Amino acid sequence: MAQVFVYGTLKKGQPNHHRMLDPANGKARFLATARTVQAYPLVIVGEYNVPFLMNIPGEGCRIRGEIYGVDDRMLAFLDAFECVPTMYQRTVVRLEAEEWAGGGSASPQEEAGGVPAAEGGGGGAEAHMYSTVTYEPGWRSLPTYESYDAYGDHGLVYVTRELRR
Repeated sequence: MAQVFVYGTLKKGQPNHHRMLDPANGKARFLATARTVQAYPLVIVGEYNVPFLMNIPGEGCRIRGEIYGVDDRMLAFLDAFECVPTMYQRTVVRLEAEEWAGGGSASPQEEAGGVPAAEGGGGGAEAHMYSTVTYEPGWRSLPTYESYDAYGDHGLVYVTRELRR
């Protein structure tokens, strides 16, 4: 199984999380809450208020999200859903786990002698992440977010694909 880090509409409680749970898309198992080791700019853009993580390491915030273990079918579904490679690119990102499923601070890999813990506590991990290197110049001046919430105080309500014109 591959590990995928989701930080936007695919997280628990967000408008597209149901896609992670749909067996027709493949299998996904929640593993941990985490944040990126490096900062990235996460912005909300366009008429549909879509979250975009710009692949500019060192700018913005350390992004909070969730790690899932996914099978090949779900990974292929997510690639198609995220419009890889035209809108997003799938890259590997280093993460600091905040809490692993089951409540522990050590990952299943660490307990088996695998991935070493990152500084700061919760344990280290690597996962695939969807980010973009193609963005409008004005995006870099937009507010950045550490944690995306479609229903957040920013007032930028996400429009699901089913409701778009």
